[in-house]
This record gives sequence, C-alpha cells and structure tokens, in this order.
Amino acid sequence: MSAVVVAEQESRDLWVGGRGPLLVFAFSVLLSAMTYLAATNRAMNFLEQREAVNLTVQVSLTVGVLLTLLVSADAISGERERGTLEALLLTPVSRRGIVGGKLVAALTLWLACLVVTVPYLWVLGRGVAVAGQAALLTLIVGTLVAVGLGGLGLLISALTSSNKTSLASSLLLLLVLFAPTQLPALPKTGIGEALVRVNPIGSSLHYVSQVLVNRRSWTYDLSYLLSPALLAVVVCGVLIATSPRIVKLTAGVSSE
Repeated sequence: MSAVVVAEQESRDLWVGGRGPLLVFAFSVLLSAMTYLAATNRAMNFLEQREAVNLTVQVSLTVGVLLTLLVSADAISGERERGTLEALLLTPVSRRGIVGGKLVAALTLWLACLVVTVPYLWVLGRGVAVAGQAALLTLIVGTLVAVGLGGLGLLISALTSSNKTSLASSLLLLLVLFAPTQLPALPKTGIGEALVRVNPIGSSLHYVSQVLVNRRSWTYDLSYLLSPALLAVVVCGVLIATSPRIVKLTAGVSSE
C-alpha cells in the first residue's frame, strides 16, 4: 500500500461520500451569482471586464483554498474522532505515505474548483481575450497556495486534540491571512509592501491583479510569489520530516 493508494481511497471517500460534490456545488452557486451580476452590467468596458475576471480569479482562489484547507484540517483529527485512524495506521503504508495521500486528496477539491471556474472566466473575459491567461494564472498561483495551506491544515490536524479545534484553528489562520487583503491599500513601500509580500494570500492576489488588470508581464512582479512558494516548500518539508512522529492515535509530537 502506497501514498497513491491512500490518495485514491481518500479521494473516493471525499467524492463518492458526497462532501466534495456538495462543496463544489456551493462554490458554483457563488460564482454563478457573481458572473450574472458582472455579465448583465451593460456599461462594462474593457478595463472593467479585466477587473471582473480578476475578481472571479481572486474569489476562486480564496474559496477554493478555503475548501482545501477545511478538508485537510479534518484529515487526521477527524479520523481520530471517528475511530478510523487506528485501522489506517495498521496498514502497510508509511506515515509519510498517509500524509502525502491525504494532501493529494485534499488538492483534488481545489482542482475541481478550478475546473468549475474556467467557464465563468471564459464568459467574463471573452471580450478582452484574457480568459486563457486567467485560467493558467489560477492554476499555477492557486495550486501553489493550496499546497502550502493544505499542508498547514494537515499539520494542525495532526497536532490538535480535537477535530473542532483543528477546523477552528485553520479557519482562524485563513481569516488572519485574508483579512489584510480587504483593508484599504497599504503603502507601496516599507512596512506596507513587506506585509503584502510575507502574506502568501495577499502576495498571490497582488501578483494576479498586476498581470490581469495592470497588464504586467508574468515576470514583472514574480518575486511576490516567493512567499507562497516558500510556504509550500517549508510545509511539505516539515510534513515529510515529522510525519512519523505526528501521525498517531493521540495528538502531539512523539519522542520516537
């Protein structure tokens, strides 16, 4: 039994069990409402179309990552509470394989949200030929953020003593990261720019906006992707290094 088998089993539980389709349906309802409001604005000009596409990408990225984070936050602590983790630990698969499989399964939810988003981007961006670029940006940047925060969700899930604590902590983490993006624009230099750059969500949304709305080249503000990339690498490294000690029947880090 390998990480691939764990990923297949976890994905089957997520999608056949009904959680995945329900979450994606709610996500599609949200995007449908946004697209309808944007598409029926007859006064929309080229710049406003780009802003509408950018808004759709940002909502897709934020909500898709939120759903991925919730699934990963339930991955270990939820199994502990449901009494199914012991059976998984008795299978011939390493702790790293369990963590890797669960992370891949959680990321399938993000990819499903991306697939749902593409038609909406086409509807909003066909007049300015930006739909393809927006879809590719969403895939690259969104996946980078989803890997990092999904991995953090798994760490929180393994280290917390209850599923409610894991879910609440993960939601609080996302709120802390997302809230600054909704505040008035921070200064472009000094502390303001530093706060944007160190926030993986804020820096990702800034990068997307620069490409889609301000028509910057993909390499112009590429340094803003350093934060989400670093988060993904560090979190995956920590999971690989610590999974033998944190994936167990009780929360915390063992001394093994």
